[in-house]
This record gives sequence, structure tokens and C-alpha cells, in this order.
Amino acid sequence: MTTPPVASDLNLCLCHSCGLACDMTFEPHECERCGAPLHRRKPNSLTRTWAYMFTALVFYIPANLLPVMNTKMVGNGADSTIMSGVIEFWQHGAWDIALIIFIASIAVPGVKFVALTLLLVTVQRDSQWALRERSQMYRFVELIGYWSMLDVIVVALVASLVKFQALADIEPRPGILFFGLVVVFTMLSAMSFDPRLIWDKERQKPLNEEVTDEVTSH
Repeated sequence: MTTPPVASDLNLCLCHSCGLACDMTFEPHECERCGAPLHRRKPNSLTRTWAYMFTALVFYIPANLLPVMNTKMVGNGADSTIMSGVIEFWQHGAWDIALIIFIASIAVPGVKFVALTLLLVTVQRDSQWALRERSQMYRFVELIGYWSMLDVIVVALVASLVKFQALADIEPRPGILFFGLVVVFTMLSAMSFDPRLIWDKERQKPLNEEVTDEVTSH
């Protein structure tokens, strides 16, 4: 069974800047239209993805242990971590804000860490398991990455609401900085991963099988 050719079979590469299909025959490999460098695969994709993810994981610990804000009511101040803030909002009936903070600050980074680790390990092991589902998982990681800053936005909204009260004040704490770094590095990690690596081994498999069949027939 013949399969349609892919870009590499035709010696073509898609420019990541302007989307032009460029001929890779001649050096240097630069886009004819915008001059951007061309790469068949993202350079050092796995190494950079691992590095960004481990960096995000390191920042994830102080982001959850250190206070993210300090609330002063009638002169009495109290620091709040992400989890204690979730509990406090829930106890005061603001379950919607508590749910948003929990999903954005606890669940989303955790899901991204697990999903990226699974993608990296399976690609490095040349796994043929659930190729389509792994591609969909990567698109899901990209999608939820856009909502990772919800927690920072909620803290800003809460701060603006508290400021309206004459006897109340709110100040950010170092935890919010670490959480912002977690968001940045998880997004960089997802951007560094090349999902085409998932399918590379699958493309080689039919070619190897065809060669084996030809040898056997002779």
C-alpha cells in the first residue's frame, strides 16, 4: 500500500515564521520570503523541553509554599498561600473564585507536568503506543497553557476589590512571582516540544517493512 509523500520526501520544509513551503536543497536553509532559519525539527527539542520543565518544577515548590498575598483587615494582616487562599474563599462562600484558583494554580500545572513527562518519555523510547491520543494530549497542553495566568489575574482582581474598602488593604507576596515563573517556563516547555517527533518512528516503520518484504521475496 502506497502512502502519500510527506514534506521531507519532497525535500520541503515549512517556515515557522510565515508558513511558506521552502526547498531545502540549497544552503543556507533560510526562508525565501522572510529570511527566517529553517529546521525540519525544532533544534534540541527534547533537551530544551526537559530543561524548561524541570525549571518550572523547581519554581512550583516555592510557588505553593510561599504566601502569594497579604490581606490586612482593620489593621490585622495575614499571609495566604495558594491553597490557604482556596480554602478561605471556599469557607466564605466564594466557591467559584476558589475553584478557579485551584484549577489554574494546582490542577493545570500538575496536568502539564504529567502530560509533558509522558510525551517526552514515550518519544525517547520510540514508543508506538497511542500516537493519535498523544498528539491530542499535546494540543490539550497547549490549550490549557493559555489559561495558566488565571490565578495571577484573580489575585489582581481581589486586590482591586479590597482596595475599595477604607479599612482593608492587600499586598502581593513572593509566591506570586514564583507562580508567574512556573507559568512562563511551562509555556516555554510546551513550545519547545516538537509533536512531529511522535510520528517519526511510525514513518520509518512502513519503509523498513517494505525493505524486509522485498528481501524475503527475493
